[in-house]
Amino acid sequence: MTTKLPINLNSLLHLRTIESERVEYKTGWNPEAVLHSICAFANDFHNLGGGYVVVGVEEQNGQPVLPPAGLLSEQIDRIQKELLNLGNAAIQPPYHPLTATYEVRGRLILVLWVPGGETRPYKARVRLGDKNAEWAFYLRRHTSTVRAKGADERELLSLAATVPFDDRYHQGAGLADLSTHLIREFLQEIGSELADGSATLSVEELGRRMNIVGGPVEMAFPKNVGLLFFNDRPDRFFPASQIDVVYFPEGAGGDRFEEKEFIGPLGHITRDAVDYIARNYLKETVIKHPDRPQAERFWNFPLAAVEEAVVNAVYHRSYEIREPVEVRITPEELMVLSFPGPDRSIRMEDLQAGRAVSRRYRNRRIGEFLKELNLTEGRSTGIPKILRVMQANGSPGPVFESDDERSSFLIRLPIHPGFVEEQNSEATPEATPEATPEATPEVGRLLETLQGEMSRAELMAALGLKDEKHFREHYQQTAIDQGLMEMTIPDKPRSPLQKYRLTSKGMAWLRRRQI
Repeated sequence: MTTKLPINLNSLLHLRTIESERVEYKTGWNPEAVLHSICAFANDFHNLGGGYVVVGVEEQNGQPVLPPAGLLSEQIDRIQKELLNLGNAAIQPPYHPLTATYEVRGRLILVLWVPGGETRPYKARVRLGDKNAEWAFYLRRHTSTVRAKGADERELLSLAATVPFDDRYHQGAGLADLSTHLIREFLQEIGSELADGSATLSVEELGRRMNIVGGPVEMAFPKNVGLLFFNDRPDRFFPASQIDVVYFPEGAGGDRFEEKEFIGPLGHITRDAVDYIARNYLKETVIKHPDRPQAERFWNFPLAAVEEAVVNAVYHRSYEIREPVEVRITPEELMVLSFPGPDRSIRMEDLQAGRAVSRRYRNRRIGEFLKELNLTEGRSTGIPKILRVMQANGSPGPVFESDDERSSFLIRLPIHPGFVEEQNSEATPEATPEATPEATPEVGRLLETLQGEMSRAELMAALGLKDEKHFREHYQQTAIDQGLMEMTIPDKPRSPLQKYRLTSKGMAWLRRRQI
C-alpha cells in the first residue's frame, strides 16, 4: 500500500486549512534548501504544529502553480534515500519527516510532513558537501525560512526540551485507548487518502502516520492530542475536558437554570455544543417597517460569533487545569469562559481591537485538527471574526476580559438591542417579529456549496465528504427539515435521478450570510 498522510491534499494545495506560512513549495529537489526548511519547521518557533514541504510544485506569489511540474518515480526514490541520510548526518538532533507520494493531474509530487520536533532546538548544516561547514538554527518568519540570530536564537534555545502539552506522550494510557473507529471517521470526513487503507493498518501504524503516537517500538504511547480527539471519554485522562452550557432564563441571579454537559472527543463536543446552542437559544427577528420595503433582520446572538467564541476556548484553554469550558446564556448576553487567559505578551486593548497576534500558541496540535474539521479558519482569525460578525448583525461590540494574573478568559456577546426591546414589550405595533431557526455549521457549508440542482454524490464530492451516513444525517436531512433545501423529486426520495436545490428560505439565508 502507498503511504499517505492524514491530510486532504486539495486543501493543502489550495491553502484551505493550512496557513501559507506552514507550507513551502519546491519545483525540484534542492537538498540544502529543503534541509533548512525541515529544520525550521521542526523547531516550530511559534508552536503552530510544524509544516509541509511540497516537492514537485512551482510557487508563484505564494501560490502553487497547477498542474505541478512533477517528479519522476526514480527521482522520488532517490530523494527519500537522501532524506534519510540528511536526517541522520545533517541535522541535530536527528530528525526524519514523514513523506508521501501523490499523483496530481497525472504527475507525481512528494509531500514532506514536518511536525514540530520533540527535542528542539534543531540545527542544520549551513552548506552541504563541506565537512567543515558551520551549523545553524533555522526558523520560519512568515512564509520564509531564515537563520535564527540574536534574540530569536536565544529564545529558541530557551525552548529546549519544552513540548506543548497537547503534543506530549501520555504514559498513563496505551494504544488501546485510541479508537480506530474515531480515527477512520475523521480521515473520511476530511477526505484524506489515508482513509482508504486505514483498515489494514494497526493502531500503532495509523497513529504514527498521524503523529498521535510516539516513542520507541517497544514502548509506544498515545499523545495527548490523540486521546483528546480519538477517545470516547477523554475526561478520564484530562478531568473537566468538557463544555458546559448553562441557561439562566431569569438572569444569573435567578433561581432557575438549564444545564447540559458535552463530554467526549473534542471535535464531536465542539460541534454538538454549538449545534445545541443554535437549536435552542439562537433566534432571528424580522421587523417590517411601513416606511420602507426592506425588512430588518437580526439575530439575538449571531451563530458565527458564538461558534468562534466556543472554538477559541476549546483551542486555547489548558487541559492541565481541571475547569471546563463554560457557556453561560442570560437574557442580556452569552458568555464563554475558559482557563487560563491569554499570554501576558498580549495587551487586552489590542485584543479588544482585534489586532492581537499570539507570539506562541499554548496548544500546537489541537488547532491542526480543528482546522481540518473546518471548525476554525486559521491563526489569529477568531477574535477579528467575532468583532466583524457582531458588527454586521447590528449587535453591540463583544467584550474580552481577563484578570491581572491571566487566570481566565471571558468573551461576552451582548444580545442585540432589538431583543431587549421585545423582552420589555416596547416593540411598536408596526413591528412584526418572526423567529426562524439558524443553520448549523454543516448546513451552512452545504447551502454555500449548492449550485442550481445537484445530486448527493456531487454535493459530497464538492464538500470533500466520503461518509454517506454522516452527510445524510448532519447535512442533507437537517437542511431539508429546516426548509432550506428540497428534493427535485419529493414523491420518490430514492430515485437515482434525485437532485437537491435551495428553497426560497435557503436563498434568503444565503443573502443574509453575504451581507
